[in-house]
Amino acid sequence: MKVQGSVAFVTGANRGLGEQFVRALFDAGAAKVYAGSRDPTKVTVPGAIPVAVDITDEETVRAAADQAQDVTLLVNNAGSTTRADVLAADLDSFRTEFETHVLGTLAMSRAFAPVLGRNAGGAIVNVLSVLSWISIPASAGYAAAKSAEWSVTNALRVALAEQGTQVTALHVSYLSTDMAATVTAPKSDPAVVARATLDGVEAGVYQVLADDVSKHVQTALARGPEALYPQLAGRPTLI
Repeated sequence: MKVQGSVAFVTGANRGLGEQFVRALFDAGAAKVYAGSRDPTKVTVPGAIPVAVDITDEETVRAAADQAQDVTLLVNNAGSTTRADVLAADLDSFRTEFETHVLGTLAMSRAFAPVLGRNAGGAIVNVLSVLSWISIPASAGYAAAKSAEWSVTNALRVALAEQGTQVTALHVSYLSTDMAATVTAPKSDPAVVARATLDGVEAGVYQVLADDVSKHVQTALARGPEALYPQLAGRPTLI
């Protein structure tokens, strides 16, 4: 689909990658951008239309879809991390991750699917992660949720194909955002990633691999656990 002239809705649009998506959409010629946030007063991009939405609250999700009936592009970006460890974290932390990344993304997609269908199909972008494909024990809750979100993304892709809705997934490793502020590994520029993702939408691709780590991990999937987790074979880790 064409981004120029589109009407977009971006969740988590008040900071980080979400804010960069809003800016990139305007730069690409979007006609209107709804900027969803739990606190719409924190939306600062000039021209964006702030919308109060908490993706874990179905009432606000429905209200957002009712307000934005002209949307042709939905960007499911909102997310967070509890840094839930696989052995030590309480199960409520895992539930929070799934409520946000899996059920929140599903709720937004379900609410906006009829809107997109009425507006010639349009597209959905789901912001996933390289952790959709590989896990870290210290962030196992986030990784498990992202893996499940990947599965939901694939299901949406098939279910919405008949109405002509394109579903593009973004896979990326660390970004220079607040969420990864304490990470010392190399990070991608969220502005560059947002632009690359919109290019992928225009090109009609099903997934955007935004960095070399994501490309490497995807390639390693077919080679078994030892390729994904080199520590099992006594080699340096991938991420």
